[in-house]
Amino acid sequence: MNILTNPKKLRGFERYVKVDNVSRRSILKGLGLAGGFVLAAPVMSRPGLAAYQTGADKMPHGTVVDPRVFVAIAPDGIVTIVAHRAEMGTGVRTSLPMIVAEEMEADWSRVRIQQAHGDEVKFGNQDTDGSRSTRHYLMPMRQIGASARTMLEAAAAKRWGVPATEVKAVNHEVVHSASGRRIGFGDLAADAAKESVPSVEGLKLKDPKDFRYLGKGQISMVDLRDITVGTARYGADVRLPGMKYAVIARPPVTGGKVVSFDGAAAMRVSGVEKVMEVKGWPWPSKFQPLGGVAVIARNTGAAIKGRDALKIVWDDGANGKYDSVAYRAELEEAARKPGLVVRKEGDVDAALKGADKVIVGEYYLPHLAHVAMETPVAVADVKGDKAEIWGPVQSAGGTREDVAKTLGIPQENVTVNVTLLGGGFGRKSKCDFAIEAALLSKELGAPVKVQWTREDDVRNGFLHTVSVERIEAGLDKSGKVTAWRHRSVAPSIASTFADKTVHQAPFELGMGLVDMPFEIANVQCENPEAAAHARIGWFRSVSNIPRAFAVQSMVAEIAQATKRDPKDMLLELIGAPRIVKLDSVKDLWNYGEPYDSYPIDTARLRKVVELVADKGGWGRSVPKGHGLGIAAHRSFVSYIATIVEVAVDDKGKLTVPRVDTAIDCGTYVNPERIQSQIEGAAIMGMSLAKHGAIIFKDGKVQQGNFDDFPVIRIDESPTITNVYIVPPGPDTPPSGVGEPGVPPFAPALINAIFAATGKRIRALPIGKQLEA
Repeated sequence: MNILTNPKKLRGFERYVKVDNVSRRSILKGLGLAGGFVLAAPVMSRPGLAAYQTGADKMPHGTVVDPRVFVAIAPDGIVTIVAHRAEMGTGVRTSLPMIVAEEMEADWSRVRIQQAHGDEVKFGNQDTDGSRSTRHYLMPMRQIGASARTMLEAAAAKRWGVPATEVKAVNHEVVHSASGRRIGFGDLAADAAKESVPSVEGLKLKDPKDFRYLGKGQISMVDLRDITVGTARYGADVRLPGMKYAVIARPPVTGGKVVSFDGAAAMRVSGVEKVMEVKGWPWPSKFQPLGGVAVIARNTGAAIKGRDALKIVWDDGANGKYDSVAYRAELEEAARKPGLVVRKEGDVDAALKGADKVIVGEYYLPHLAHVAMETPVAVADVKGDKAEIWGPVQSAGGTREDVAKTLGIPQENVTVNVTLLGGGFGRKSKCDFAIEAALLSKELGAPVKVQWTREDDVRNGFLHTVSVERIEAGLDKSGKVTAWRHRSVAPSIASTFADKTVHQAPFELGMGLVDMPFEIANVQCENPEAAAHARIGWFRSVSNIPRAFAVQSMVAEIAQATKRDPKDMLLELIGAPRIVKLDSVKDLWNYGEPYDSYPIDTARLRKVVELVADKGGWGRSVPKGHGLGIAAHRSFVSYIATIVEVAVDDKGKLTVPRVDTAIDCGTYVNPERIQSQIEGAAIMGMSLAKHGAIIFKDGKVQQGNFDDFPVIRIDESPTITNVYIVPPGPDTPPSGVGEPGVPPFAPALINAIFAATGKRIRALPIGKQLEA
């Protein structure tokens, strides 16, 4: 419905445009437009136009129930498109509006982007995670753009007195080819605003062969210049009149609490104004604050100095004896015993007993921290029963909901302003830092910025789970794999939400364990118990990281044992092109997508292996001390294969001269961003494999900053990263890009190290394992 003709539909939108009444004039003024039209195009149901279904409607708050994306056209022709997802380097704030502009026939040089506030009533689900923004919003954004184009064409046809079928929008104008007349979008805006939004049945989408932007790779991020020159606005850049600055001393052990504190020394620090206890919630408590002691000051530096002067007595609670070295031994012991069976085909026990050879591999990954370059930060201004938040949050709508619940105020009274994210990786899906700022602002009666330091980020965040993966592979006399048993032991993310959680959730089991695609007659996957002793949260690629490491390392170990080429062994295990049937898996999780649209298709997995082997020169001659490794994985319903070339000198120094990656992500929008994401995944994957480890002793994280939780520097990064994108079929739905690049990197790296040195690494990080 055209919101200009129905002011009752504007509730919530007036906050966005900062106006008090809902007249057409005030809406346009609020957007900085003196005239023209604003379009609220409802996202239509997919069956009428889409060749595929997605799981968008099953997301919290939905994405197809009643999300609205706003398009505004000024009299001068400038088109403003609202982006409802958060920008953290993936380019989503460019890609989604670009889809609208494509269908609308807008000239991209005359398009402006406006970031949406948190409002899932208006926009639907706003969780920028799970590599699903494009796969869930490609079709809705196309429909919205087509709606705007159709309304513009209808307005031009009426003005000229010709049938709408005789006019066509072309590059920011509507053209009547028979008479040669043409008129710009800006001149049509007012008339187009009077047109009703067309029904989904009446919409005609562009033929992909006519696309000017989508899939072309000619448009870079709209934020790129500001980020490059330092004018981009991040959470830490927010300043409000009368704002206070706060840092918090949080419990050093998960589940701990304050017994007592002495803030006298902190109050003597110049600039410190107040020391106060912050409410904490009993663990597990979702994304609620850990609690602790806050120091409020006139600037962040003074607040940090004041916190350093605090004297606090802590009760460490039940996790006070957590030791990651001892816990690793517990996980390994559990992995050697039967666990909860989560997939069963054939008779693995009999097949292993009758095998000519059994190969066993145990693979370990420690806890990992996100360490995004921007640490968590939020500004809150709470006045009475209203709250406004500014910050780098991945879930604006979720933050709005959680802040409202914590403060006990209506959701419609909470405004969440999304800044750029200086990296997210899943950490900023959790809004504990925003809730902290809201609680302090409410208590102080003033705007408050809560700034996390790097040490806070490493020691008090939500970590990637620790994991032991044990695989037993049985081979017959010909070297064919006839049995496969995989036991995965890891604390679950579900432990963040529910006490006494000891088994992984279906969404974790579906990340490379129960969905393993190999063509093997006897398969059994098990999940022994593992209790959590730290806050576990989403991390880029999530459980795919340990699973791909284990499975793809085992493939190379089988190749070694049978004297086969690792690539050939991988293709043999993938087997014939087919759709994998997983009837034995209860509650199969497929990244939230319907299996009919997004099945496990081994033809596509084989394709990326063959493509990267061809383009990456698999089997090519490499210098002494160099080696090639290959790995492939399906995650976030995309298929990806990576070849890593390593060089290891006689002192064990490791470098990576070249990485080649092939990705099949279905229909895609912006190949420039795909390449960027895969390059970043190679850097992150190498950083985690080479250095990443969070260690616990007496319940406390032993790392704190980049000196003891290092990320790779420029001189350690892969020298060359080549990316090959598989062209999509005509009806291939879009799939994930942001996360799939990470999982295959570590096993490809480890397999390359073996090829170069003969050393098989089964525990990450590599650390000093290569030193002579």
